[in-house]
Amino acid sequence: MTRPPWEVADIVRAQGNRFIENNSRWIHWTHRKVLHAIAACRTAILGGHRDQCSGCGYRAISYNSCRNRHCPKCQNGARDKWVAARQNDLLAVAYVHVVFTLPQQLSQLMLQNKKVLYALLFRASAETLLEVARNPKHLGAEIGFLSVLHTWGQNLLHHPHIHCVIPAGGLKADHSQWVHPRYKFFLPVGVLSTVFRGKFVAGLKRAFQQGRLTFAGTLKPLQHEKAFCSFLRTLFRQNWVVYAKPPFGGPQHVIGYLARYTHRVAISNHRLLAFHDDQVTFRWKDYAHGGKKKKMTLSSQEFLRRFLLHVLPRGFVRIRFFGFLANRCRATLLPQCRLLLLNYPSPHIIPAAKSSPAQSVIFRCPVCAAPMIIVETFPRHDTSPFTLKRPSFDSS
Repeated sequence: MTRPPWEVADIVRAQGNRFIENNSRWIHWTHRKVLHAIAACRTAILGGHRDQCSGCGYRAISYNSCRNRHCPKCQNGARDKWVAARQNDLLAVAYVHVVFTLPQQLSQLMLQNKKVLYALLFRASAETLLEVARNPKHLGAEIGFLSVLHTWGQNLLHHPHIHCVIPAGGLKADHSQWVHPRYKFFLPVGVLSTVFRGKFVAGLKRAFQQGRLTFAGTLKPLQHEKAFCSFLRTLFRQNWVVYAKPPFGGPQHVIGYLARYTHRVAISNHRLLAFHDDQVTFRWKDYAHGGKKKKMTLSSQEFLRRFLLHVLPRGFVRIRFFGFLANRCRATLLPQCRLLLLNYPSPHIIPAAKSSPAQSVIFRCPVCAAPMIIVETFPRHDTSPFTLKRPSFDSS
């Protein structure tokens, strides 16, 4: 893939300091760390090494990556390692992709309570899938799946939703049989939507009663119980969106499919088209109009504001496993699933791709393709593109 003409790092380096000064009232220490990491990524600030070709003697300098999970340049390596480690979890069945989306009226409350409500989004969507799948009317089985949190739309606005990738089928209650879906669809989306809405709103009410929610700005009136209960009632006036894609193939398709969702950030560098006169132009898909490709131009300050909406709380895990893929039971139940699938194969079974041990990537010479060898290392510099002094009012 060719190098993009512009990078998020270019915008951060040019406008990051001004953005911090203009938004000092709300910007957090975590936001500053993300901006610093992106600006310093693969520059002399983080140190690096000089490589020399073992064949022709060609030399090149490579600078270290920041490895921040919000950096557009640092996700490929982490994604490849993660996906390779998941190959042993794959089963010889078709897979299903289900997406749980929250209504827009919850966006501001989510932004003010990210850690509590993103965790609730994971829990409500997972409990919905597990409960509906256990119902004998639908599947009557214990399923396993992974969930990935995305918080953005293509226009960079806040749009929290959960992607779930699920083997089509599950274990019977006594783990004696693999149960295949009885219908072309995996689980009814209408039922999933209703159950999901009920579980999320109930969790929201519990969080309020336990005093775990904060309300600032225009949301301050909701700190009163009567107003909050009235707000909760409005959430039942619309259907919540749960989207289930048709089964997309067996395990050999899953690896590439997962790579498209697990380690994405709000915007990739390849979507940036221009950065001139303090204006940023990027590509986006308007899914409200059939996924039509469009261009959007924002001021650099608005672009950075939208980008930072998607910074996750420190230590928050955005990829989680549930059901028989949960960490506490995966080692026992996965072998059982494979054994049962031999006895109860799917009528359209697709053989699993053979996994191979991960190999270390060798940097090769662009001139003669011989391996490059590190001959010199450079230490990190103390210089920084931003002032990272922790604000006195920031408790994060």
